[in-house]
Amino acid sequence: MRRRATLLLSAILVPVGVITLIAMVLLWPDGDRSSLSVTSPYATAEGVSFEHGTVREVREGDCPSSQPTVDAGGTALTCTIADTQPAKGGDVIPVEVTPELAKTDAVEVGDEIRYLDLSTVMQGGAAPYVFVDFVRSVPIVALAVGYAVVVIAVARWRGLRAIIGLVGALVVLAHFILPGLVEGRPPLLLGLVGSVVIMYGVLYFAHGFSARTSTALLGTVFGLGVTAVLAAWATDAAHLTGVGDENAYTLVNASDGLSIFSVILCGLIISGLGVLNDVTITQSSSVWELYELAPDTPGRRLFSSAMRIGRDHIASTVYTIAFAYAGAALPVLILVSLYDRALIDTLTSGELAEEVVRTLVGSIGLVLAIPLTTGVAVLVVKAVDPKSTGGRDDGGIGATTAEPAGTPGTLAPGARLVALGGPGARRRTEPGA
Repeated sequence: MRRRATLLLSAILVPVGVITLIAMVLLWPDGDRSSLSVTSPYATAEGVSFEHGTVREVREGDCPSSQPTVDAGGTALTCTIADTQPAKGGDVIPVEVTPELAKTDAVEVGDEIRYLDLSTVMQGGAAPYVFVDFVRSVPIVALAVGYAVVVIAVARWRGLRAIIGLVGALVVLAHFILPGLVEGRPPLLLGLVGSVVIMYGVLYFAHGFSARTSTALLGTVFGLGVTAVLAAWATDAAHLTGVGDENAYTLVNASDGLSIFSVILCGLIISGLGVLNDVTITQSSSVWELYELAPDTPGRRLFSSAMRIGRDHIASTVYTIAFAYAGAALPVLILVSLYDRALIDTLTSGELAEEVVRTLVGSIGLVLAIPLTTGVAVLVVKAVDPKSTGGRDDGGIGATTAEPAGTPGTLAPGARLVALGGPGARRRTEPGA
C-alpha cells in the first residue's frame, strides 16, 4: 500500500515536473532587449550627479530656486531647506525639499538623504541641490535580518530552508518570468510554468520529500491551473488594459512588442502563489496530524474533520487577501471614495477593476484547491503510515497479537501467544494458560 501510494503520486508529479522543465527551457529568454527603450529616471546629464549626505538642520527659508525672481526685483518664495553634510566631505549645503514632501514633515535632523547635485550646470536658474529620496539601506537591512532571525528561531532549519527557497523563487522571477514578458513570450504559459517551478522548489526544499509535501504540491498545481484558466478568461472578459497606471504608460511607450495585457495576465497567476501554497500545505499537514491522533478514523470522517479546518482557513483567507490590497492601495481608495459615483461603478472602474479581478481569481483557485488537497491527503494517509510501523503492521511477518488487558509482559488467563511467520510456522499454546 505504501509503495502503491508513492507510485501514484510520483506517476502524476514526475511527468508534470519533467514537462514543466522542458517548457521552461523552450520559453527561456534569450536576453535580447533591443526592441525595448526605457529612460532611467536615475540617469543624469553630463555634470549632474546623485549624492547622499546627512541632514544637520531643517529650516524654513528663501527657496534657492527663487534667486532669479529676487534678482529681477521680485519676492523669494519660502520653502523647506535641509542643510546637509555631504558624505564625500566638504561644507554643509542647502538642499531644497519638494513642497509635497515638506507638507509631511518627513525630513528630520540625522536623516540620510539622496540629492541631485546641479551646482556645476545651474548658475542662478534653479536650486543647485534638490532632494530626491531617503537612504533606507540601514532600516531595511535591519528588518530583513530581524525577520530572518525570528523565522529561524521559531521554525529552525525549516525556516532557514524556506528563506533560501524564497531567494530561489525571486531568482526565477527575475531571470525567467520578467525577461520572458519583456521579450513577448506567451504570458499564460510563462506565468504557469514559472509558478509551478517555484512551487516545486519551495515546497520540497522547505518541507522535505514526503507524501505529505507531494500531496500539498499536487493541490497547489491544481489550484494554479484553475487560477490560470480563470485569469485568461477574466482578463479578456473584464477588458483589463492596465493603462490607468503610470508605470503601464511607461511600458507601453517603451516597446511596441510589450503587451500590458500579458503583464496583467501573468500577474494574476503569480499573485496567488503565496496564499495558495499556504492553504495546501496547511490542509495536507492537518490531515496527517488528525490521522496520527486517531489512526482508526474512517476516511470519510477524516475528510470531514479536515474540511472543517479548511473552511475556517477559507473564511479567513477571503478577507486576508482583500485587506492586504486595501492596505497597499489606501491612496487610490481614498481618491475613489471622494468621487460621487455608485458603488458598482467604483468597483468596476479602471482604477479598481484589476485588483478586484485579481482578488476574485486568486480566491477561487485557492478555495477549490482545499477540498482537492484534503481528498488526496486522506487517500494517501490511509495507505501511508507516517509513523514508525513497529508492532502496528497487522498480519505482517513477525507480528504478534495485541496483549490482552493485564500486567504488561504477562499473559492474562485464557490468552494464547501466537507466533506468525512464513510457511511452516508453528502455533504454540502455553500449557495451563
